[in-house]
Amino acid sequence: MERLSGLDASFLYLETRAQLMHVIGLVEIDPSTIAGGYTFAKLRSELERRVSAMPAFRRKLDNSIFNIDHPVWIEDDDFDIDRHVHHVAVPAPGGAGELAELVGHLAGQTLDRGKPLWELWVIEGSSDGRITAMLRMHHAGTDGVTSAEMLAQMCTLTPESPDLDPDKLLESAGPSSRTTIAVTGAMNYFLGRPVAMAKLLPQTFGVPLGWLRRARADSAMPAPFRAPRTRFNGPITPHRGIGLSQLSLEDVKRVKNRFGVKINDVVLAMVGGALRTYLLEHDELPEQPLVGMVPVSVHDADEKDLVVEGTNKVTGMFTLLPTDIDDPVARVEKAADFSRKSKAHHAEIDANILRGWAQFAPGTTMATLMKLYGDRKLATMHPPVFNVLVSNVAGPDFPLYFLGARVTAVYPLGPIFHGLGLNITVFSADGHLNIGIVSCTDQTPDPWAIANAFDDQLKQLLAACD
Repeated sequence: MERLSGLDASFLYLETRAQLMHVIGLVEIDPSTIAGGYTFAKLRSELERRVSAMPAFRRKLDNSIFNIDHPVWIEDDDFDIDRHVHHVAVPAPGGAGELAELVGHLAGQTLDRGKPLWELWVIEGSSDGRITAMLRMHHAGTDGVTSAEMLAQMCTLTPESPDLDPDKLLESAGPSSRTTIAVTGAMNYFLGRPVAMAKLLPQTFGVPLGWLRRARADSAMPAPFRAPRTRFNGPITPHRGIGLSQLSLEDVKRVKNRFGVKINDVVLAMVGGALRTYLLEHDELPEQPLVGMVPVSVHDADEKDLVVEGTNKVTGMFTLLPTDIDDPVARVEKAADFSRKSKAHHAEIDANILRGWAQFAPGTTMATLMKLYGDRKLATMHPPVFNVLVSNVAGPDFPLYFLGARVTAVYPLGPIFHGLGLNITVFSADGHLNIGIVSCTDQTPDPWAIANAFDDQLKQLLAACD
């Protein structure tokens, strides 16, 4: 058995019928590159072989009614690949809009907690002949970095099937023991948590003081609950909208080099420009800049002070987005300035402080409060914590083959929350910048308008490079 960390388990507690806590990878493949031709049966068979050496795909949740700590992972002794791999066709005429509508529908469904928390939908029928593999995994078992790592285990550098790691074939999450779950949970609760609290408090006291000091010097990242209100910041429903965009990574690097900034600065500038365009078209642009929350991986952080390490190793950084600036070059420069301030401030805060406090997340209470928060539409009764979640994950800059087929695009799709109904996630791979946008269609019915604005943003920046 493996105990979930507080942060891992929090994604279970936060989940409601409207607020779904899974992440999605849309892998677009060219079936003509599969040796001997494509069939669904062949793809399914190869996936079954690979999953046998992927322990994280064979584990499921377990708990005891006497457990006062977080739940555990155990091996699914009844694992059946056919309960996880599904076959579906895009409605005619099979364009990008029909694909996005289908993916949005699937993204609005809950994962069955009685089995390993993932599924793969193989989507055929696209008008361009491509096939899309939609991999959906619960956030309790993965973050941005581990999602990329899991996806990498399904990918190879050549079309040939790889040899499997014999150690991974034997690795298991272990059997269930309700007694052990309860006893070790009580030990963690009564012995481990007081120690964790004693370590956390001194690290936490300095955070608000440091924030005030930086705010006075105009070098602080934005404080929570200070963001302007937008259509993205109300209660959400289960209805999901999807928008996709693919840009040339070489073009983005050209902009980066021309203005002496980082790729992430260019991404943030394009996000600001795309949201500015969208909100202006709807006559809803606030005067003050929007606030983005950027997840930051802490996989390399020192973990000696943590009670449980867990899968999710992430914290968050707030940064202003230059939505109040019309000139595209000025937006890049301002995005870089905002980002530098936020990174410097964020670096002063202990990397594990969020994960540390998450250990104290009260499961039943947190789940009940989250449902109440959504049902009573409480997101409308306080200022937005921030406006949009913007994530940028770097992938391999070389060709990949997914279960034997050449990958032509990988689009990441993240969760949305009550009060945060827009997620923009970027994944760079094989010379492309792939952008996945998730919205609540009852707030933002046209996420494609935001996705299409990215192409225009890059064109403006390239024109400014000349």
